[in-house]
Formats: sequence, structure tokens, C-alpha cells
Amino acid sequence: MTQKPNSPQDIERSGRPEFAPAVDIYDAAEEIVVVADMPGVSASALDVHLDRGDLSIRGRVTAPTAEGEAVFQEYQVGDFVRDFTLTEDIDPEGISAELTNGVLTLHLPKATDRKPRKIQVKVG
Repeated sequence: MTQKPNSPQDIERSGRPEFAPAVDIYDAAEEIVVVADMPGVSASALDVHLDRGDLSIRGRVTAPTAEGEAVFQEYQVGDFVRDFTLTEDIDPEGISAELTNGVLTLHLPKATDRKPRKIQVKVG
């Protein structure tokens, strides 16, 4: 799995600011696990999409509302965007995702024929 060229710095593609969420990637025996920090994103505003080996994560944050007119404003709301390219080592049919308290966890199972295995040596 490789990261596509959107870096952790702030980026902007639409009228709203876009941020690359911080991610941790773990290589376990049976799967690759991607943990992305996406505070403020609800499950209904989250899109995880796989197309021809390109995995994209998009999350939209809704701005909080307050009464009155803003006289000073530093808080900025935007969207989270991150893209990765998957290798053939990943089984695309088995990918799953869960969102808990603003943390997205993706489980990318390794393809069965690509998992490391021990070769039995016969003595002749």
C-alpha cells in the first residue's frame, strides 16, 4: 500500500478547506490495519471508496452553529481527504471499516495467495 500525493498538510480542492487526516498503518499477520483520525466526522458523512486499487477516504465535518454574529473567528471547518494505492497483496473483497469516536479503522485483509507461509522441506 502506498500513499497517494496528498500530504498531511492542509490542502484545498473545493471551496472548503481539506485536511489530510493523520494515519497509523499496522502490518499484522493476516491484514493491514489503517487507523485515521477524523474528529467531527459522522458515519453518514464518511465515504470510503475503492476503485481499481485506489482507496480513498473522505469525511465531511459540519460546522457548529452559534447564536449571534461572529466578531472573531479562528476555528476552521473543512473536510478530511486521504488517498492510498493498494497492492495486489490486499484482498479487495474483504475490506471492512468501522468508525468509533472520530477514529476510522480500516481492515485490509491480505490475499490468501500472498500471505507468507512456511515451506516444508522433505528429507530424501
